[in-house]
Amino acid sequence: MESTEKIIEEWRTQPAPLLGMLHAFHERDLKITEEAILAIAKALRIPKAELFGTVTFYDHLSMESGSHDDLRICTGPICSLKGSQEILKAMQGDGARSMPCSGRCDVPIPALRGNRTYQIAPDAIVPTPETPRPIPNPGGLEECVFAEIRDPDRKSLAGYQASGGYLAAEKALNDLGRERTLAEVKASGLAGRGGAGFPTGEKWQAVADAQGSPKYVVCNADEGEPGCFKDRTLLDHDPHLVIEGMILAAFCCGASEGFIYLRYEYPETLKTLGQALQEARDAGLLGKDILGSGYEFQIHLRRGAGAYICGEETSLLNSLEGKHPFPRNRPPYPVTHGFNDLPTAVNNVETLASVPWIVMNGAARYAALGLGDHKGTKLISLSGDIEKPGNYEVPLGLPLKTLIEEWAGGIPGGKKLQAVTMAGLSGGFLGAEDAYAVTLDEPSVRAKGSFLGAGGIMIFDETRDMVDLGRQAMAFFAHESCGKCFPCRIGTQRLTERLAGSAGPDTFAAWREEVEDMGQVMKSSSACGLGMAAPLITESLLRLFPDDLASTIKKANS
Repeated sequence: MESTEKIIEEWRTQPAPLLGMLHAFHERDLKITEEAILAIAKALRIPKAELFGTVTFYDHLSMESGSHDDLRICTGPICSLKGSQEILKAMQGDGARSMPCSGRCDVPIPALRGNRTYQIAPDAIVPTPETPRPIPNPGGLEECVFAEIRDPDRKSLAGYQASGGYLAAEKALNDLGRERTLAEVKASGLAGRGGAGFPTGEKWQAVADAQGSPKYVVCNADEGEPGCFKDRTLLDHDPHLVIEGMILAAFCCGASEGFIYLRYEYPETLKTLGQALQEARDAGLLGKDILGSGYEFQIHLRRGAGAYICGEETSLLNSLEGKHPFPRNRPPYPVTHGFNDLPTAVNNVETLASVPWIVMNGAARYAALGLGDHKGTKLISLSGDIEKPGNYEVPLGLPLKTLIEEWAGGIPGGKKLQAVTMAGLSGGFLGAEDAYAVTLDEPSVRAKGSFLGAGGIMIFDETRDMVDLGRQAMAFFAHESCGKCFPCRIGTQRLTERLAGSAGPDTFAAWREEVEDMGQVMKSSSACGLGMAAPLITESLLRLFPDDLASTIKKANS
């Protein structure tokens, strides 16, 4: 068992040390002790009260005895449909507790204990199966991000290089140079695939042009959006692709250091990534003089601690810096004032994984992967009442109906589609008519009152209680609200109560007026996207299921 002094000394001189220290103490003592808080506060010069607030903010850090090894069962939307709420109630006497969606909607029902993931099977808790590989499209359409991921050897450096790995980095660093590489990314039309959709090349150009050094690249692998699990697939089966994407991003930005911020609920992925990074360092692909180019770049791996809000880039940066992970006011933006107030490019896993293919095959070929006027591809995580749940790489502009009916096998048991979520939960619901009319691109989805975002789509058949699903979704947002701004902190709680029928007006007309008013306030004055997106749940329910809402209100007041 490592001593307190050894843990402190091991992490104190490393960049972004707080999360590493906290995890080391949590694993050693099975909880965060007051002794650990005092030692960390002294070493990092963080006020004890501030550190206590930060520790208790995270879902998976606790000062309760044995908390590190407690069984935590996913109660996200898809797992709840599979019975996880009932399983949790039956096991609470054994110390089991709930955890928000853990990014395994394709293989429910997951549970965490210590640093291992398990799957709850009938009458047993078994080690989690291997992350499923992406499902090939039936039309043989060319892929970008998933082009080589089904190669069973792709995870290792040797396997990655056998199928062309790191040739894009060599081409950029030793042939194209920074300006031509950046121009290729711009011309491809690649935009952020994590939800914001900002042009990737423009972001990198802004970092390259910004004053201040060193500059940083951060991979946002904290995919906490319910219904999204594509990052896990990429990082488990093709980790070097993301590392190569980070090298290319750093080269374009003029960055010398990078971070991968990985969500807590992926402990097996943490090991895979750690091994891949070490392989890259040992091979001279990270560090000094990469590929004989004279370019230097280092990547540090940091594990989150369970906070949905850390998927928002400025909250993530605050978390890395050891601060309370509130979102920052913007401007200034991370491209000029990011990690440690220095120029920083924050990109999600899918965005970075797209870049090596673009550099090797050219911007025009990447743009041509889309349909019509749309450029490129999008990864979609499909789950719920669907025959073939999993990850798909689709050309932007593909009809959602084609994905559901032809690629993923349709709704099981001959049932009809009732609704889908878009952008995980953040995009609210689309009814069957709109779902079967929409194409998978932002303009089409936004025209229906939602957005594509990170690409998590959950399917619900005609038997599902959509009002209760909406209540669960709002309860998730209420639980994950960081509390910084009152429109989100209070609004998500009040909307949860109203969807549950436990508070609010007793007539549907008055209820609707109040809920719409709260939603407008949240959308116009919340500090970040969480508070702005949550009202899409109630808006879409009012649009699609007004009779069900009216029945819920009447029943609650009868």
